[in-house]
Amino acid sequence: MEIIKIVILGIVQGLTEFLPISSSGHLVILQKLFAINENQLLISVLLHFGTLIPVLIVFRKDIFEILSFKKNKRHFIFLIIIASIPTALIGIFFEDFFENLFSSTISTAFMLIVTGFILLLGDRLANYDSTITKFKWLNAIIVGLAQGIAIIPGISRSGSTITASLIQGLKKEDAARFSFILSIPVIGGAGLLEVSDAINIGVNNFNITAMILGVLSAIISGYIAIKYFIYILKKQKLIYFSYYCWILGTIILIYEGLY
Repeated sequence: MEIIKIVILGIVQGLTEFLPISSSGHLVILQKLFAINENQLLISVLLHFGTLIPVLIVFRKDIFEILSFKKNKRHFIFLIIIASIPTALIGIFFEDFFENLFSSTISTAFMLIVTGFILLLGDRLANYDSTITKFKWLNAIIVGLAQGIAIIPGISRSGSTITASLIQGLKKEDAARFSFILSIPVIGGAGLLEVSDAINIGVNNFNITAMILGVLSAIISGYIAIKYFIYILKKQKLIYFSYYCWILGTIILIYEGLY
């Protein structure tokens, strides 16, 4: 039964990390639903690292050029660094505040509804054609702030960063590429911080088979989610995800009100 639960968590983590419906929000809900009490932090660490792999696969050409410090990617590298700064500062200075929110399904439900409106805004404004080369440092900071706010459970990281890019005139393809590659330092950095916490807490009844299958499911579902979301974004159908967030958030609020 534990294997099934962790595989489901892996699938949900992979899908929701890249679809604009909040991975943290879904994990808060599922961990409460599954009553997972042991190794919560370790599971979170492994699944987060698992979702890094599909980004590296899908954008391998861009990442290779970034690591090679190719001339045509230097401005992109600059933007990634600038956008990562406000995210890191928000995470550091408001860590305790955000951690408290992870215990509240009601707060998560409200934030899912907010995410729906963020996506609605992005859907209405996804008509620009400016390329990433025209993005300036201030544009990157705004995207980084949007990413920092998305630490709140229920607020979608990909939805917030892509919408922040779209409302500043960036075309859809570049907005998606910038958002997903920007997730690499965030996911990697958060994972490394959680590793030390997981070591301090310790590991109980470690099921290596469940963990491996959970990570594999996160990798596969994450790859599918990236490909599907890019397709949906090109078709300008973010509103579909708005409906999902509004419905799920409302169902959770009703459930919490009844029970």
